[in-house]
Amino acid sequence: MEQVIISSYNAEWMQDYEHEQKKIRYSFESLPVFLEHIGSSAVPGMDSKPTIDMMAGVEELSLVNETIIQRLDEIGYEYVHKPEFPERLFFRKGKWRAGTHHLHVYKFKGPHWINQLLFRDYLKSHEEVKQEYNRLKKKLQAAHTYDRVAYTEGKSDFIIQTIQQAREDKELIARLHSKGLIL
Repeated sequence: MEQVIISSYNAEWMQDYEHEQKKIRYSFESLPVFLEHIGSSAVPGMDSKPTIDMMAGVEELSLVNETIIQRLDEIGYEYVHKPEFPERLFFRKGKWRAGTHHLHVYKFKGPHWINQLLFRDYLKSHEEVKQEYNRLKKKLQAAHTYDRVAYTEGKSDFIIQTIQQAREDKELIARLHSKGLIL
C-alpha cells in the first residue's frame, strides 16, 4: 500500500492547481464546468499529502461522455471507475496509489459539491480547527504510515463534524452563496 506522507504546506500547490484547471476546463469542451481546488492542499498553511485535489461541477454526471473522458486521459487524467461512489466520477493523474492530482466530478451545487466547499472554506476561516485537523492528520500518519485506508477512515468523524459546524456558519454560507457556488 502507498505510504502516507504529510508534507508542510507549499504555496506552489495553488499554482499547480491554476495550471491544471486550465487544461481540465479545455478537456470539458463545450460542457459547462465549474472547477474548484479542494482538500488540504487548497487551504493556506495546511499540511497535506502532496496531492492536488480538484473538483469539477457539472449539471449531470451523465453528461461526462467518452469524448470528455478521452480528452482528460490525453492530459494524463485516467478515469478510475468507483461503483461504490455513484455520486462521483474520479480521475487520477500519476501512478496508482501514488497520484499527484485527483479530479472529483460531482453534480454542481449537489450535496457532495457543497460539502467539499464547506469543509475547505471552514478550515480557511477557522485557524483553530485547521490546526486541530493538522494534528489529527499527523497522529494518523504516525499510526497508519502504510495503511492509507485506515488513515482516511481516521479522518472521517472529524470531517463530518466540521461540515456540520460549517452548515451553522451563516457568514460562510452567505459567502459561498454570493459567489454562486451553493444554492
